[in-house]
Amino acid sequence: MVEQNYFLLPQDRLPKAWYNIVADLPFEVPPLLHPVTREPTRLPPPLFCDALIEQEETRERYVEIPEPVREVYRLWRPTPLVRARRLEQALDTPAHIYYKYEGASPPGSHKPNTAVAQAFYSKEAGVKRLVTETGAGQWGSALAFACNLFGMECGVYMVKVSYYQKPYRRVLMEAWGARVVPSPSPETRAGQSILERDPDSPGSLGIAISEAVEVAATHDDTKYSLGSVLNHVLLHQTIIGEEARLQMEMAGEAPDVVIGCVGGGSNFAGLAFPFLRDRLQNGVSTRFVAVEPTACPSMTKGIYAYDYGDTAHLAPLAKMDTLGHTFIPASIHAGGLRYHGMAPLVSALHRHGYIEPVAYPQLAVFEAAVLFARTEGFIPAPETAHAIRAAIDEALAAREAGEKRVILFNFSGHGHFDMGAYEQYFAGKLENYEYPAERVLEALKDLPKVEEQ
Repeated sequence: MVEQNYFLLPQDRLPKAWYNIVADLPFEVPPLLHPVTREPTRLPPPLFCDALIEQEETRERYVEIPEPVREVYRLWRPTPLVRARRLEQALDTPAHIYYKYEGASPPGSHKPNTAVAQAFYSKEAGVKRLVTETGAGQWGSALAFACNLFGMECGVYMVKVSYYQKPYRRVLMEAWGARVVPSPSPETRAGQSILERDPDSPGSLGIAISEAVEVAATHDDTKYSLGSVLNHVLLHQTIIGEEARLQMEMAGEAPDVVIGCVGGGSNFAGLAFPFLRDRLQNGVSTRFVAVEPTACPSMTKGIYAYDYGDTAHLAPLAKMDTLGHTFIPASIHAGGLRYHGMAPLVSALHRHGYIEPVAYPQLAVFEAAVLFARTEGFIPAPETAHAIRAAIDEALAAREAGEKRVILFNFSGHGHFDMGAYEQYFAGKLENYEYPAERVLEALKDLPKVEEQ
C-alpha cells in the first residue's frame, strides 16, 4: 500500500467563511485607543473602508467570504497539506510532521489571503489606490498582486534594508504595477523626520507604516492596507486553518502541536485559530507554538502594554506584546518578522496561557531550512524557517521521549527571492544576533502613558 504524503481538497470544498475567534474567547480583548485622547476608538475611517472596520469589530463567529474573493482564491486554493515523511526519516523520529504549503500562491506566501479581500472591499467602496508598508516584501508583493487583479493603484513603502537586500521582491511588485519606495523616504514628513536624525537609517516596519498612513490620511482617493496585526487581517487568514482541519481529517490525524512563525501574527493565527476553536469550545489539549527571532523578541522579551503601532504616532494605540515603537531591529534576513509588536489577539491569547512563544537565532533557523530543503525539496523563506526549526525540535523531543507526536506547521512562504540570504549562510557570513536587554528597556521607556480601567 502506497503511503499518502499529499492531501488536497477539491475546489468545491473551498471554505465559504472565515472564522472569527473573538466569538469564542473567554475574556475581553482590550480596545484600540485614540493616539491623542487615549479613549476607546475604532479604526480611522479615513484610512480604512467601512467593510473592513466592521470586520475589525464583529463578534460573529463566521464571516462569509464574498464570491469574487473566492473566485480569486481558486487561482491557488485550496493549498496542499503535506506529510513530511523524508524529514521524519532524517530525524529518526516517531513524530508525524505535516505542513500547510502556502507558497503555492502567485506571490509565494500566505499574504494574498487578506490582500485579495482588502482590495475587493476597497474597490467596492470606490477606492482608487491602496498604500502599505512591507518588510521582506511578501506583503507588498501580495497587495500589488491583488490591486492589479481589481484594477487599483498600489504604493508600497519598503523597509530600506530589505529594499536593497531583496531587489527581486521589488521587481515582483513592479511587475504587478506597484510603485515601491525605500523607507524612510523624503516623500513624507514621517520619513523626513527620521532621515534628519539618522540619514543612514535602515528603516523599520514602524517607520514604513507611518509613511503609508500619512499618505492615506492626506489623499481622498487612497486607503491604507495592513498585512498583519489587525483583527480583520487575522480573520482573512483563517482560511488556512479551515482547510487544514479538513485535510487533517483526510489524513486521519489531529495535531498535538500547531506551529507558526510570528512577526505581526497573521500566518500563525491563520493556521492556529481554527484549531484553537476546538480547544476553546471542547477543551482539546492541542498546544500552540509561536516562533520569533531572537533579534526581534516581542513575545519572549517584550511587555504586554498599550503602544503605538507606528513610529510617528499616527495609528491607534493597541494593547500588545511590544518592544516599544522606537525599536529598530537588526538587519536579519527574516524581514517579515521584524515588527516591534504582536497582534492584539495573539498577544492576549499568549498572556492568557493559550500560546507558547519561543525565539531562535538565525543560524539555527537556516540550519533547519537547509535540512528541510534537502529532505522535502522546498526552499523556505527565512520567516518560514523559524516554524521549521520549532517543528524539528518538537520532533526531536518526541524521539527523546519515545512518543508519537503529531506536528502541524504553516509553511508560510517559499524562499525563491531569498537566495542572497542562503548564499551568505553557506559562505559563513551570517551571524546570530540577540537583541540586547538594555536596548529593549531603552525602547520601552517611550511607551505611552495609559490609565486602564
